[in-house]
Amino acid sequence: MSPRAPVSAKAAGFNSAPADAKAAMQSDAAGKNASQTGEISADFHAINVDTKYFPGLGFRKVASDPRDAGPGPNWLHIGILFAIPVIALYGVLTTTLQWRTLVLAVVCYGLAGFGITGGYHRMYSHRSWYAPGPVRFVILMLGAAAVQGSCKWWSRNHRAHHKFTDTSRDPYNVRKGFLYAHIGWMLQKQDPKEVGRADISDLNADWMVQFQHRHYLALSLLLSIVVPTMIAGLGWGDYRGGYFYACLCRILFVHHATFFVNSLAHYLGEQAYSDLHTAFDSSITALLTLGEGYHNYHHEFPQDYRNGIRWYHFDPTKWGIQLLHKLGLAYDLRFISENEIRKARLQVQQGRLDEQRNTALHGRELDRNLTAFSGAELRDMVRARPGRLLIVLDGRVFDVTEFADIHPGGWDTIRRHTISPDAKEDIVDFGHVFRGADNTQHVHSVHAVSLLARFIVGAYVKDGAAGPDLA
Repeated sequence: MSPRAPVSAKAAGFNSAPADAKAAMQSDAAGKNASQTGEISADFHAINVDTKYFPGLGFRKVASDPRDAGPGPNWLHIGILFAIPVIALYGVLTTTLQWRTLVLAVVCYGLAGFGITGGYHRMYSHRSWYAPGPVRFVILMLGAAAVQGSCKWWSRNHRAHHKFTDTSRDPYNVRKGFLYAHIGWMLQKQDPKEVGRADISDLNADWMVQFQHRHYLALSLLLSIVVPTMIAGLGWGDYRGGYFYACLCRILFVHHATFFVNSLAHYLGEQAYSDLHTAFDSSITALLTLGEGYHNYHHEFPQDYRNGIRWYHFDPTKWGIQLLHKLGLAYDLRFISENEIRKARLQVQQGRLDEQRNTALHGRELDRNLTAFSGAELRDMVRARPGRLLIVLDGRVFDVTEFADIHPGGWDTIRRHTISPDAKEDIVDFGHVFRGADNTQHVHSVHAVSLLARFIVGAYVKDGAAGPDLA
């Protein structure tokens, strides 16, 4: 049975823009002070103002999101996450490590880790592969041995993370800081009014997932503590080593291997497939996370059962799934076609070339030295040329007149958000609409962002303001 590729939802996009966009800007900016400075964030997709887009690097945090107190500390998680390393350290200092116990610990680490990465993550969170009932049951048991919560709880949080990445509704939002994404989010109770919701109807309908969820505590204690301790004790008389090394030390390593996916994978590496979020590809992170380190690719194509798509990428989870497939114990392995992968890479490269192109053609960076226009001046510009469509997004003004007819959402979608020459109220900044932050949950593609940069006219300053609020 061979893997099959799903139909990709990626749009092709447009490859051209009106040649007179810059000329229009220059004519309308005549007499203005073009040396006016101030940094304008090009981060169309960030909900808050403390993240900035760096060409070639993607979104980078320039200040931490404020963290409110939340509904209070989660004492159960605090107890587990702090007691395990303390007791494990005591065991390491007082117990001799036998080689057979070390082998057992490594085997338990690999099995429990696969229960999370191959099971909780790639099978149950993303449905990127499937397996017969007995295999799924074993994987759920391995996941319970990792002591990271039930599959239902883990997968719900992870689906919400993908749905609301880098926003306040992301359960482990890295924009609140490295430590928060790594472990801090588990130390406080989740606020149901704040955390994003995700559809888990398929998990609710799965009796195995429900069984593991209902009996998680007993299963976790049995499989993570009792079984490894008894194997070492009955096998070669090392009960103490089995408990401290094959249980607690192994749990500690599996915990932080997984936690690095939420923290380090959003900090370190390169962004070859998308720079609209904080996920990065890194071989270093892959080594620390059982192959989950090619995170930029994963966030762009979460339905792919692979993280490392090349043969030389370190992805033991992928290798484990492929082995099960060869043995007839896995099927419906979903992967993205090479053409779609190439398109994603080209779109990112095109966006970065567009940044360089605008700098070369116009002699300035798009984020700096933009001509500032007041609301009255923008209305005069529209009146001077009937039919002209100007739109304000995140403090920047764009002339989208020539693009409106080919906008995928239709001409009227553009028109409804443009500046009216006769309106009495303040000009509305529709940046939140473009970012999908108005509950439409629509996020524009990489190409849409790079295409929009070609239509920039200047910066918008509210009437009566001393200067543009561009911080």
